[in-house]
Amino acid sequence: MFGLGGQELILILMIILLLFGAKKLPELARGLGKGMKEFKKAQSEMEEEFNKAIDETPKKKSSATDGE
Repeated sequence: MFGLGGQELILILMIILLLFGAKKLPELARGLGKGMKEFKKAQSEMEEEFNKAIDETPKKKSSATDGE
């Protein structure tokens, strides 16, 4: 994950534990989860709007049929 090995991940988790404390970790994880959920929701909504706009865009005819 992101080019990090097991030792690096453990070190990062220990630093987070020291910074925030054991009591704040569930709250921090919950907030992170909600943020990721909102991001994914917004991303899928944008993709739907983009695909809808592409589908509604009229197709241009090729120049060979225009007689130029």
